[in-house]
Amino acid sequence: MGNTSRLAMASLIPIAAFGWMATTQLLSRPAAAQSDGRRLAAADTNRRGSLQQTRKAAPVDVSGSWSGDWGSYTPPPPGLRQAQPPGLGQAQPPMYPDACKPMDCTVVKLGGGRYQATFAGECGRPYKYTIKMTGRTVGSSVLFKGSADLGEKDGGVFDWIGRATDKEFVGFFTSQGYTGTFRLERR
Repeated sequence: MGNTSRLAMASLIPIAAFGWMATTQLLSRPAAAQSDGRRLAAADTNRRGSLQQTRKAAPVDVSGSWSGDWGSYTPPPPGLRQAQPPGLGQAQPPMYPDACKPMDCTVVKLGGGRYQATFAGECGRPYKYTIKMTGRTVGSSVLFKGSADLGEKDGGVFDWIGRATDKEFVGFFTSQGYTGTFRLERR
């Protein structure tokens, strides 16, 4: 490799991320330098493609059957709140130890970032709700959000957000009168 080629490669390495600058600089180089620059640009394009593939985790399949529990959250009255935040060296009791209720869920992928989840369980009487939701893949998780009107008898309009991995589906729900969480695992 001649001095001109080494010079061309050395000047391109620091600016490899700025492909347009490399192309502009190549136009003013001799033919040998342009050839080395093209090889470097091709290698950089392949490297960028590999990095993008690495960043995109394998598609997460969260469809299927899930089982776990849910519970309402009622914060303690102001006088009973702890002085220090939870998790600072002391074990915390569950938010709702006696209120957790079993729940099953079936998730179906509809396509285009849309899903349908059917939640079923018992809370004084059997219930079954089918909720449409949107989801976006972030790393190895799918982040969900949705809203559904369960009817006046069941609390009205609920909004919720959740996160599902290949093993766990957790969420938070809220309405005019209720707030709570659920945690499900694969069946």
